Amino acid sequence: MRNYSITKKSGELHNCEVTDNNGKMYQNYFDTEQECINWIYYVWENETNSVNEQELLSKAILNCKEIDKNNNNLRSIL
Repeated sequence: MRNYSITKKSGELHNCEVTDNNGKMYQNYFDTEQECINWIYYVWENETNSVNEQELLSKAILNCKEIDKNNNNLRSIL
């Protein structure tokens, strides 16, 4: 979902709009286009992951247990 837009009207600052992977939108104004580009990279490098890591780990463990159960593995996860 990442996207960005840099626009500039005569006599105004550069308008920079950024969308991160989670669909969250940001807007800021800068003197130069290079400052906009740097800010876009900053937003993308620092975006938060909307998926809870503990939830992912829990699901992975449950999937491993299910695989062991289906394979009748003697050394299954308890």
